Amino acid sequence: MRWISGILAGTLVACGPVAQDSAAAQTAPDTAKTDVPDRLANLVDDEFPEQFDWQQSFPSWYAAVEPYQIIGTGKMGIYFIGTEGLGMYFIPTDAGHIVIDGGMPGQGQYVADAIRTLGFDAKDVKILLNSHAHLDHSGGLAELKAMTGAQLIASEGDRSALEGGFYLGSEENSRANAPPVKVDRMIADGETLKLGNVTLTAHITPGHSRGCTSWTMPVVQSGKTYQALFFCSATVAANRLVGPPQYQGIVADYRKTFAMTKDWKPDIFLTNHPEFSDMLEKRARQKAGDPLAFVDRDGFPAMMDKLEQAFEAALQKQKLKYNAIMSD
Repeated sequence: MRWISGILAGTLVACGPVAQDSAAAQTAPDTAKTDVPDRLANLVDDEFPEQFDWQQSFPSWYAAVEPYQIIGTGKMGIYFIGTEGLGMYFIPTDAGHIVIDGGMPGQGQYVADAIRTLGFDAKDVKILLNSHAHLDHSGGLAELKAMTGAQLIASEGDRSALEGGFYLGSEENSRANAPPVKVDRMIADGETLKLGNVTLTAHITPGHSRGCTSWTMPVVQSGKTYQALFFCSATVAANRLVGPPQYQGIVADYRKTFAMTKDWKPDIFLTNHPEFSDMLEKRARQKAGDPLAFVDRDGFPAMMDKLEQAFEAALQKQKLKYNAIMSD
């Protein structure tokens, strides 16, 4: 019984966006800063409407912002190339470039234009990475791959969803589909990926998706090396945890990720929805003259504590609802 099949629309907004580098950011209502775990815990399980427009429902996912360098020396380092509500990242190297995530379907050109705005050639992108196979992060990958000829590297756990273009466990919900994209190479937990002068390490952090993949890399600024983390996600979002689960083993996977990351304390943590890593505030400090505005050693543990609490609350809520339905 897919008793939570309609949760997707409400839950994706709970992963949601805050404005960056735009006039809207200065006039955003207080609700834009509502605590994400609180919003996740208060979702309403409404049916997904027959007529649903992603852009109308989540305009910040499509709202352009000026791309910028987050941290790095010269033209090297890490750049933000996303929208107000979606985090996409660009990592230049001396042997070609890396892009993490492609945004929504149709946003491949947006990513390519952002790369050009930064003074790089999108055709020099050699590797595409995906945090997880949900349409708001994988939707532009097929377009980007066709434009650049880059190799897509992803986890085995997300391969079927990427190549099939579906939301694993909700295959019947076509509104959550993304353009299918071929995976060229599998990446395993702990495996390193090297391109030119950049080395990233893959960390499979499952739960939000079966193959949810986080990445770490060292980055240098002003002669000092910082450890950066691109974190996949640990929200419940559109996932069924019970009755039946989104995929077998999902609850154990979430708990594995929370246990695995308990001692992680990266210097810089970046997320695929900017709200989670407070990018609005950090970018404002950077523009005001703080070159290390994105260094935040306490931010990741604090976020994970909240997300773990939200997960346990969502699990109990779903169990109660499922048991109530089963007893009717």
